[in-house]
Amino acid sequence: MEARLKTLTLAALLAVPLLAHATDGYFQHGYGVKSQGAGGVGIAYSQDGLAGATNPAGAAFLEDRIDAGITWFSPQRETTITAPNPTAGQYNGNGKSNFYLPELGLIKRLSPDLALGLAIYGNGGMNTQYDKGLPLFGRGQAGVNLEQLFITPSISYKLNEQHSLGLALNYAYQRFSADGLQNFDNANFSTSPGNVTNKGSDSSSGWGVRLGWQGDVLPNLRLGLTWASKIHAGKFEKYKGLFADSGSFDIPASYGAGLAFKASDSLTLAADVERILYGDVASINNPLSNIGNGLGAAGGAGFGWQNVTVYKLGVIYQATPELTLRAGYNHSSQPIPASQTLFNILAPGVIQNHLSLGATYQTSGNGELSVAYTHGFRQKVSGSSSIPASFGGGEANIQLQENILGIAYGWKF
Repeated sequence: MEARLKTLTLAALLAVPLLAHATDGYFQHGYGVKSQGAGGVGIAYSQDGLAGATNPAGAAFLEDRIDAGITWFSPQRETTITAPNPTAGQYNGNGKSNFYLPELGLIKRLSPDLALGLAIYGNGGMNTQYDKGLPLFGRGQAGVNLEQLFITPSISYKLNEQHSLGLALNYAYQRFSADGLQNFDNANFSTSPGNVTNKGSDSSSGWGVRLGWQGDVLPNLRLGLTWASKIHAGKFEKYKGLFADSGSFDIPASYGAGLAFKASDSLTLAADVERILYGDVASINNPLSNIGNGLGAAGGAGFGWQNVTVYKLGVIYQATPELTLRAGYNHSSQPIPASQTLFNILAPGVIQNHLSLGATYQTSGNGELSVAYTHGFRQKVSGSSSIPASFGGGEANIQLQENILGIAYGWKF
């Protein structure tokens, strides 16, 4: 089974060469085009075959269906290094600016109370490409590329007409590469020189679980809960001199709660709150000050990210029997402290605020076409004691903004 899953994920990654996205840290702001158009809500309000990516309990309340879509991302990444650093200047990380992320969802009911689901989707990712290089880090084109693809089979069961439980397996395949970091590829900084930069792509995979509940606590109010375990992925052996614990890069756990309030026959208001535990993954959380332990060491330096809390608000309006309109807002706390901006020149996942619009149009028969647009507002984190004197001093200021456009087609059967 592992071989078959790897074959499937490799095929998907070859079809879509780069997956890069940084919204709620590096998690997507919503899974499925319908969710994206409503600010990413989905814990208590499942809308399509991607339900299992957020809350597997939601499939029990949906009809048999299949959904296929693709999302375009256009991030704008910039950094400024200030004097007295000898490399002071402005750097543009947009050597690659257009990315495409596929999605596929399926729900099949086995009985009135039991439903199976399958969701295939990307978990965001991070990409920077400084074509003119980063002299502070090394020579030549610089940057990193992280891709994550998930395959999530799920099962959901209705306890009664009001409540359902869901269980999903999360299989994650990830791929990473780094270039232009030669200044760290030596025994002064790394526990494994030669395994820091310019090693091409390396991959790893791992398994986790997701649990969920949805329940109608009032005739017009549904609540939801979800939890996803940390995924202990294999190590990036080619980069064991870069990431803490000899190339370890696990995928953090998350949990959340949501509500969906049916204000009228045509209007639904939904809200989610989610906690993403970046702080439990050493290679993501360890601060730059740990560089004295050596990159690649169990306590080596990481990106210094902290846990984030995400708030999502969505409005879903049934304008006509054929047309559904959506709007939403998504706010995340800041994962990157001002003291940790240096390494995050490579991974500037600083966006905190997103505004979304979406719509679904019933085409003919059981088909429907959905679109969503999201703008991630420009966010800047100015460094504070971010570049040590041994690196030349000064500050590293990073910023990011994004435009996101998704389109999907669904069939009910």
